[in-house]
Amino acid sequence: MTRPLYYGRKEPEVPDPGGRLPTALVIPGGEGMAVSTLGWQAVYRHLAQAPQLAVERVFPDKLGRGDGGGPPVTRESHSPLSSFPVIALSVTYEEDYLLLVRALGAAGIPPLAADREGFPLIMAGGPPAFLNPAPIAPFVDLFWVGEADDTFLPLFLELKEHIYAGGTKEEFLDKVKDRPGIWAPGRTFGPVKRITTSRDKILHDPAFSCFISSKATFKDTLLIEVNRGCPYGCRFCAAGYIYRPPRHVKMKKMKELVEYTQPMKVGLVGTALTDWPDLLPFLTWLNERKTKFSLSSMRADGITEELLVFLRKCGIRTITLALEGASQRIRDMASKKLDPEDFLNAVRLCARYGVNHLKLYLIAGWPGETDEDYEELQEFLDEIVHIRSEEPGGKKKSFMRITIGVSTLVPKPFTPFQWAPMAGEEEQTRRLKDMAKMVKKYKGVSLHHDSAWQARLQGLLARGDEKVADFIQLAAEEGGWKKAFRKWNGDPGQYIDRERGEDEVFPWEVIDIGVKREYLYREWQRAKASKVSPGCSDRECPDCKRCGMENF
Repeated sequence: MTRPLYYGRKEPEVPDPGGRLPTALVIPGGEGMAVSTLGWQAVYRHLAQAPQLAVERVFPDKLGRGDGGGPPVTRESHSPLSSFPVIALSVTYEEDYLLLVRALGAAGIPPLAADREGFPLIMAGGPPAFLNPAPIAPFVDLFWVGEADDTFLPLFLELKEHIYAGGTKEEFLDKVKDRPGIWAPGRTFGPVKRITTSRDKILHDPAFSCFISSKATFKDTLLIEVNRGCPYGCRFCAAGYIYRPPRHVKMKKMKELVEYTQPMKVGLVGTALTDWPDLLPFLTWLNERKTKFSLSSMRADGITEELLVFLRKCGIRTITLALEGASQRIRDMASKKLDPEDFLNAVRLCARYGVNHLKLYLIAGWPGETDEDYEELQEFLDEIVHIRSEEPGGKKKSFMRITIGVSTLVPKPFTPFQWAPMAGEEEQTRRLKDMAKMVKKYKGVSLHHDSAWQARLQGLLARGDEKVADFIQLAAEEGGWKKAFRKWNGDPGQYIDRERGEDEVFPWEVIDIGVKREYLYREWQRAKASKVSPGCSDRECPDCKRCGMENF
């Protein structure tokens, strides 16, 4: 195994700039957010190992400045962001857009690409770059559309040679604008095919933590990606479409990473952990070597008695399950493919074997949802609480707390719900308050929910076109999103409050993720009829041909 870049708790040394291309990797949200995110760490690992590049990290705070205030500077050498000829923006969430624009402004760099002459070249990557880059297109010179495959680093090396030969930014953009995986706004015409690292359903290069920190969300933990994509094809989940085909890591690779890094604790990250055939054998191996571990959300139908007994033996006290929809009708609309009895059986096992804390995830704000759907949820919660009390583990000494987390549906690009409207703010706020009242009668059950306003903001940023860039810039200049809403002359409802027409062209269709639009629209029609569809086939691409991936 070639040893990958890994620092653990150490900080990288200041790179020697001699003959190397200075490259700033900007990750918004401060250090805590950065070390909790695997995507940018995978990018850093690809770039920082190249001897031709001098890569430094920048962690803008909530005002777009450096962590200590003032203009943003790099963590390694404290060099100003404005001194770098190449600035790579690693974007994970739509709300990051505000920090990115503020960071450029705080550095004295004109945020709008049209106002920048010559270098720096601003490039961006991450999930929004291949979901919908349109809202930040006016700020960015070049988008990397897809995963960091073996053509990613060569792009930077080519840029280095171009700059050292005296080439201009405009010449470089014209040179690369029509390549797969590259979208240069205003230059690239025709949908850009996203780049994927493999098509053989094996995750050869899983993302993992380069840095271990007590500031991370999962403190002092080596996070490792177990799978990318999801085979179930839930209609609301972008990961099930933009990361097709789904891929699993090999257990040998996981062991090599752990043996190399020697962490105290490992956190497994993935959309379908219990679908990984090596899950229990790998956890057993970790336990034998006395390495602690934690798991992200698991499917209820993947919770077996053998697995749960083992988890409890290893000291796992919290289990997280996703119910998603309030009723079976809504779960069928989402094509969730979850038998309610499997979910209740998972709760039963958790209660029986003394799980201390059960976390349940729900989504509210589905198109056409009714009070009857939530009456069904009330009945389902009655069953869950009854199961908790009837099992031997439900005694007071091992009482199982239940926390219900509720988010509002944001219909994402490149999912069947891209045609769907969002729930209105007043309607959704009422729904969330009603749900909070619903759980008050249950002892040891609490409910936490997001803000309906915040969800609709995310919807605007996720589904907007380039006109939304004006709104983002207003927010950066005027003190935040709410102030920008009062001054922006655009119409948010145009983007989030209406069902889109069958043939309406979407701003994100400058990207081609490989899934046919016709397939997604058929799934939207089936969603409205609450008809479940098969997920991503076990057959290899391109043998399946159902969603159109054979053309990739």
